[in-house]
Amino acid sequence: MKLKMAALAIMAGTILNSSSNNSNYFLYVGTYGEGIYAYRYDAGSGKLEPLNLVGKVVNPSFLATDRGYKYLYAASEVDGDKPGAVAGFAINRSTGALADLNTRSAEGLAPCHLAVDHTGKMLIAANYTSGSVPVYPIEADGKIGPLSALLTEKGSGPNKERQEGPHAHETVFSADNRFAYVPDLGLDEIRIYKVDAVHAKLTPNNPPVAKTDPGSGPRHIALSHDGKFAYVIHELIPQVAVFARDNATGALTHLQTIPSVPDGFKGVSNPAEILIDHAGNFVYASNREYGAIAVFAVDHATGKLTRVQVIETGGEMPRGVELDPSGKLLFVGDQKQNKFVLFSVDQASGKLTLTDRVFNVPSPVSFLFVPAS
Repeated sequence: MKLKMAALAIMAGTILNSSSNNSNYFLYVGTYGEGIYAYRYDAGSGKLEPLNLVGKVVNPSFLATDRGYKYLYAASEVDGDKPGAVAGFAINRSTGALADLNTRSAEGLAPCHLAVDHTGKMLIAANYTSGSVPVYPIEADGKIGPLSALLTEKGSGPNKERQEGPHAHETVFSADNRFAYVPDLGLDEIRIYKVDAVHAKLTPNNPPVAKTDPGSGPRHIALSHDGKFAYVIHELIPQVAVFARDNATGALTHLQTIPSVPDGFKGVSNPAEILIDHAGNFVYASNREYGAIAVFAVDHATGKLTRVQVIETGGEMPRGVELDPSGKLLFVGDQKQNKFVLFSVDQASGKLTLTDRVFNVPSPVSFLFVPAS
């Protein structure tokens, strides 16, 4: 069993790099705007060639794909009190073009994230405003099937303005595909579900949640490649929480909380994204308003973090961040300044250096690399 778990963890951490024998990729950018933008990307040289708008959908803030890179799915984060949607596209891996498949209602307000399970049979999303998690089967042709479940919660947190109710903010599957994790900003907890991919169902785990500090507002979660640890970025307090993870039960046990801003920081920071580098040595977290990226070194024995750098982006709203397939460049989107910038990565120290490479795109939120055929 341990060998199987290790193999799954390795597969989860390296699937992008092992899916293609060359350096040619397509980079898809989720935005707040009229649709999905794309670029041809050479991971060897770092060259980007714009393909412009390739998929029309309202506010496709976050993107996901199946493990075979046949299909792309987008969370359509519609404004106001109108239900959002999830949309599916077929990927042309020769040209980067996206062909519409279908769209389903998110059955809730402001879907801000979504994920495909590792079998490619189910899709789950996080409805921020209404706090619910819709679940869908994925049909053989990649289309999103009818809603199979809608998970809801009740409650609130101490921040009366931001935590008046549940606010699901992300959906993440464990490497073994047995558990799904949903950070809930409104309830100060990580919701944990058991996964039934065959029937496209989620059921509450035992334990059903892991609590975070009151008023912290957990936003996103990253699981270590070996599945032993989880790293959670808080939005309402600029900090990262570290948890030990039980591979057998899915339970999370708090180990550490560390600020994502420098010691003595007195400004405003609303953290957004967190990710682990391909080797599992470093954790990166974005700080909005402050306009900076925090870099942490991972202690592999304990899972705990040491902050090694906080570097400004030259912008104010670095939301989505993503490492390219080589691990040598970090892409950082600035939602307010309608651009993304590139940092070079020192893979020995994890430290970042801001390059002079700037790319204009409307309100970028997330990045997705897909190997070209």
